Amino acid sequence: MAEPSRDLESEALRLPPEQRARLAERLISSLESEPDARVEELWLAEAERRLDDLESGRVQGVPADEVIADARSKLS
Repeated sequence: MAEPSRDLESEALRLPPEQRARLAERLISSLESEPDARVEELWLAEAERRLDDLESGRVQGVPADEVIADARSKLS
C-alpha cells in the first residue's frame, strides 16, 4: 500500500504553480513556532525608537526609489 504522504505529494505536484506556491507557504508556516513574546517586545521597541529618531530629526529618511536605484546599481 502506498504511503499517504507520497500520494498527497504526487497530487500536490499536479497542481498549477500558483496553487502549489500557496500550499507550500501554508505548509511552511505551519512548521513555525509561536512568536517569542520577548522578541516581539524587542522589535516593537526598536520600531518605536526608529520612529522617534525620524520624528525628532536625528536621522533623515531616504526615499524608496533612491534606495532601490542604489541597490540595483550595486547588483549590476
